[in-house]
Amino acid sequence: MRIAIMQPTYLPWLGYFDLMDQADLFVLLDNVQFAKQTWQQRNRIKNSQGLEWLSVPVEFRGRFGQTIGEVEIREAEFWKKHARSLEVNYGRAEHFRRFFPELLWIFKENGPWSRLADLNVALMEWLKSLLDVKTPMVRASELDAEGKRAGRVASICRSVGATEYLSPIGAAGYVLAEMEEFSERGIQVLFQNYTHPAYRQLFPPFLPYASVIDCIFNEGARSGEIMRSGRGNPYPPDEVPVRVAENQVENDAQV
Repeated sequence: MRIAIMQPTYLPWLGYFDLMDQADLFVLLDNVQFAKQTWQQRNRIKNSQGLEWLSVPVEFRGRFGQTIGEVEIREAEFWKKHARSLEVNYGRAEHFRRFFPELLWIFKENGPWSRLADLNVALMEWLKSLLDVKTPMVRASELDAEGKRAGRVASICRSVGATEYLSPIGAAGYVLAEMEEFSERGIQVLFQNYTHPAYRQLFPPFLPYASVIDCIFNEGARSGEIMRSGRGNPYPPDEVPVRVAENQVENDAQV
């Protein structure tokens, strides 16, 4: 069984869902320390000037060391500002009127949200259904796994009976440095090979690495096909060092 592991992210990019789509099980790493101003609480959309941040305000003062799963949202109605930004920038997108009400329902009718991880998981469940990603998700906090860095990842693999771990390329540095954690447990390691595909986008020129919502509003039902078009065969460990230098992007979240 192949698994992939990532932190729960706010409105992730296409490559996040490609990683999920290639796994038999996707583990959400919600029991590690939260880092503010990361993909855990924010992502980008396209506007006429470039890429614009949407950030979820969270409680962090006096809460050093809190895990991702413990983080609380500071303003319950933050989503109204995000909704306005989306409407301003995607109102003319071909599929905006089809999917925007569903997004609002998650924010409004299915809320109010108190914890960031719960909101992120709800959004990811919706987004992966639009992309036709069937991979089930489970939270690391529900598993019996401990350790740090690669040791924690390998322990998670062992706890769910995985024989193969598909890693994001951005985590290659520490995974390769600690490969014995996997070999000792009989787990094969592969690394995601993903090239961001181009698609129709408002406000040319095309800019990659926006939230997947950018693709969905512009391309609708074709978004899953577009996502998969960027996929290459996973890299074995001995091919990764050069590839990391060539292709690593800021969207590769660390696990």
